[in-house]
Amino acid sequence: MSERITSLGNRHAVVVGASIAGLLAARALSETFDRVTVLERDDLPAQPAPRRGVPQSRHLHILLARGAEILDELFPGITDEMVEHGAVRNDPQVDTTYYLDGRAIAAKPSDLVGVGVSRPMVEHLVRQRVERLPNVEVHRAEAVGLLTGRDGATVTGVRTNSTRTPELTADLVVDAAGRGSRALHWLRDLGIAEPPSSRVEADVVYVTRNYRWEPGQLDGRHGCLIVPFPGSPRGAGVVHMEDDRWGLVLFGLVGENPPIDEDGMLAFAESLPVPDIAKLMREAKPLDDAVRMRYPASVRWHFERQRRQPEGFLVTGDALCSFNPTYGQGMSVAAMEALILRDLAAGGTAALPTRFYRAAARVIDGAWTLAAGGDLRFPEIPGRRTAADRLLAGYLDRYRLAATVDPVLARTFLRVAQMLAPATAMVSPGHLIRVFGGARRARC
Repeated sequence: MSERITSLGNRHAVVVGASIAGLLAARALSETFDRVTVLERDDLPAQPAPRRGVPQSRHLHILLARGAEILDELFPGITDEMVEHGAVRNDPQVDTTYYLDGRAIAAKPSDLVGVGVSRPMVEHLVRQRVERLPNVEVHRAEAVGLLTGRDGATVTGVRTNSTRTPELTADLVVDAAGRGSRALHWLRDLGIAEPPSSRVEADVVYVTRNYRWEPGQLDGRHGCLIVPFPGSPRGAGVVHMEDDRWGLVLFGLVGENPPIDEDGMLAFAESLPVPDIAKLMREAKPLDDAVRMRYPASVRWHFERQRRQPEGFLVTGDALCSFNPTYGQGMSVAAMEALILRDLAAGGTAALPTRFYRAAARVIDGAWTLAAGGDLRFPEIPGRRTAADRLLAGYLDRYRLAATVDPVLARTFLRVAQMLAPATAMVSPGHLIRVFGGARRARC
């Protein structure tokens, strides 16, 4: 008879994946469940380092301001801890130059706070905090299937590849296994069709390399972002982060593939509409070899529209929606979903998946609108554009132009990009007047 870990009357949650989304979900559930077990198939490094199961962890990530706020709410003082480990706090409006359509937005000191930190450092510090929770355990094991009740309509746990603990019963199973999630396969095994999906095929290829940071480089700023635009589908970003280094990424859409050799990377950077990145690459010392990754499409699974959902099982993080990584939304959206899960779980597990998907959809809607809307500016990217979409796109073209001379518009843009404000903030009545006036000034 197989060995089983059961909750013995206590409420038990299982989280599949020790990704950032999984760790945040475990933290959220720790407030209302007696026990939380996190299953991770990778060997987890003792120090901040990329790992096999998260190939994108070697690439540049951005912790948006809203994500940092939530991390501090769930783990008080954790951004201070990041800074103690070398992460760099900055004001995104003055310490980072954002180039929209080839022009820098207006710089002015703001109340915005960014944190330059690598994905492995964020994951390492979050995992340390989660492992200190008395009712959370992280196990080295892979979830290979779901357990269900006799009716087949309720998930009661997971099967694993561990001979010691082949089955884990649970009141709730959360799949946070990222893009490699097998949730759709597991649901098909239960006779449940996959939910509707949305897809935007931007065909992004990005190359990351780390460089030694030295004072005075990049004119003393802590970052730079060059956003692609129609007619110029190449972009780049650089962030000053821990260990006195620059994390630098070059990326291209719709078939523009950055090379990984030094001369090719520099030539790519020199083809950008502004010289900042190429200048830095000529000045800074490389610390490692460049790595490349392809991201064919943003994919969103609309579980909120699914008619049949098993009780006791839900999906979060990239397994629910994966965004074009050049927008830097992934970690922050996962954090926002964790807050939703925490608050809804406090009301009990009844219909929790349905309640979670409906609430998470509202968060995802905002992020998806920004990412998909930005990608669909490119006529080469397939997708439906309505007359209303074209009207809004024309207004946003003027907004981007006006933000280069109006620091108020620039700040609102950054608040939206940092997920501190909804996209509707850019179309408020007061902003409409500033946009058309600012666009005229910028053209002069």
